[in-house]
Amino acid sequence: MRLAMDPFRLLLISLAGWLNQQQQDVIDYLEEENRVLREQLGDKRLRFNDDQRRRLAVRAKKLAWRTLQQLSSVVTSATLLAWHRRLIAEKYDGSKARPERRIVLAGESPARVSAERPVADSSREERSDRAERSVESP
Repeated sequence: MRLAMDPFRLLLISLAGWLNQQQQDVIDYLEEENRVLREQLGDKRLRFNDDQRRRLAVRAKKLAWRTLQQLSSVVTSATLLAWHRRLIAEKYDGSKARPERRIVLAGESPARVSAERPVADSSREERSDRAERSVESP
């Protein structure tokens, strides 16, 4: 076992330390920038669209719960993880692969329903007209 450090190991350790310091400086800058922007924002409420929520949720999911708690964020850690559950899991729930189901209204026979166009092809107005007709006719 060699006690002395060979030059390659010394260079590798020095490079890793330098990179770590560079990353920490970037993180410190971004945290300070967030504080300044939050001060300018004041008490106004931010509105995020689904794409922005999804991007934040993906990044937040990679962090540990304790780390999220320590960060001073625009939204809470519980909200970020809830967004992840709702927006990311939406891709895998299989709802787009399932056929749309048609509700048979009272007074309609199943044969009549199957003879009509599929619900996905009919417009919303046509469906409401059929519903009104079924309610009006005894």
